[in-house]
Amino acid sequence: MSVRRLAKEQPASFTFSAETLEKANWWIAKYPESRRQSAVIPILWLVQKQEGWVSEPAITAIAKLLAMPQIRVFEVATFYTMFMLEPVGSAALIQVCGTTPCMLRGSDALMHVCKSKIGAKDKLSADGKFTWQEVECLGACTNAPMAQINDYYYEDLTPENLAQIIDDFAAGKSPKPGPYNGRHTSEPLGGVTSLTDPALYDGSAAKPVKIPNFPAPEVKA
Repeated sequence: MSVRRLAKEQPASFTFSAETLEKANWWIAKYPESRRQSAVIPILWLVQKQEGWVSEPAITAIAKLLAMPQIRVFEVATFYTMFMLEPVGSAALIQVCGTTPCMLRGSDALMHVCKSKIGAKDKLSADGKFTWQEVECLGACTNAPMAQINDYYYEDLTPENLAQIIDDFAAGKSPKPGPYNGRHTSEPLGGVTSLTDPALYDGSAAKPVKIPNFPAPEVKA
């Protein structure tokens, strides 16, 4: 089992942004007052979205907000590997899947690209723009090899297109997520052989849904 510790260098303080605090209070209101601590995971996630990582001052602030011991927030933050305990790249956090299906399909070559273009694994790049990690299965085995970059999956990757994706992030662009071999989702490489009627995929009847903590969906004419 891995040991996860807080970063040695910590900021002097942490302050919730107005937007983060509003969303945090939305989550707290979902629970009875005596169970407000139940919001700890989504609030840790909100803090990470604000700062890019979870610092010790942020853990202290969350503990005060939820009226719970600081050690309990620390336990949650260190248990779940989705919470970054050290600063990560400002442009992209690249998490390359290294589990068996991706390994067999070439994830080692993707990691070599990351090492050559970014630097050592789990370390902030010299320019502060990138961090890359090897992670366990991300559940997209059909589209191996793949990586999660920030919030999105980039699938069916080759060393060449991963290198281009990194260059695009470095230039301030937002590379399109999804498969990179011409597929739309995870259909067979040779094309769909069943359920081929386009009407099956007509989503025009779907209604936009407002998701909590996300902007209202855009309704197109």
